[in-house]
Amino acid sequence: MSGDPRAAALRALHHGRAADDPLVLPGPWDVASARVFEAAGFPALATPSAGIAAALGHEDGATPADEMFAAVTRIARSVSVPVTTDLEGGYGLPAAELVERVRESGAVGVNLEDTGPDRALKDPRAHAEWLAEVRAAAGPELLVNARVDVYLRGVPGPAEAAATRALLYAEAGADCVYPIGAPPADLPVLRAALGDLPLNVLAVPGGPSFAELGRLGATRITFGDGLLLRALDDLSSLASKLRDGGAPTA
Repeated sequence: MSGDPRAAALRALHHGRAADDPLVLPGPWDVASARVFEAAGFPALATPSAGIAAALGHEDGATPADEMFAAVTRIARSVSVPVTTDLEGGYGLPAAELVERVRESGAVGVNLEDTGPDRALKDPRAHAEWLAEVRAAAGPELLVNARVDVYLRGVPGPAEAAATRALLYAEAGADCVYPIGAPPADLPVLRAALGDLPLNVLAVPGGPSFAELGRLGATRITFGDGLLLRALDDLSSLASKLRDGGAPTA
């Protein structure tokens, strides 16, 4: 990486936070949404692969790598705040090539999941070895968020399994871990197991407040494609009003 000050800013945002003040990173799916979130005052943004896939007309997990990187590049270059991006499992790219493409996009952080192309969990040690290659290629500046998919895959004893994988990935160089789908009740268990390691939690409709998630153990909160889905609900409501003869609104 090239000394981008946004990289240091993104890293700093993950540390020294009060328990009830987790880092909240909205997920833009295009340039327009990214600029809205920046204008609202968020200090960084986290692009969701599912949201970008939907915006580009693909199923989640089916976006070609070139299209994903192009979308991320447009977003990262349209705002002044740091952008971290969800690149699924890395699209089968060698670590050095993946890191170079992230650098070229302007993103300074990356999510990398431990689900393989067959939609099964990867061997955790093999995945940790690959994460170590990513870290070695990137140096210290790229913030690596290691997504842990045991909850999505129905692994028995998911909190213990998630903590085991998370610590292994942290040893390999991950800066933050993301046991996606972890219920609020498991967050204190995960926090106790992970010590000071930054913990990313997925916000869901009707769930605890951000402050409560922080008190339970979350360092960072993201939304997946949830904000896009909310925006589409609002757009659908507007479309229905227009269809029924309602006056357009400014």
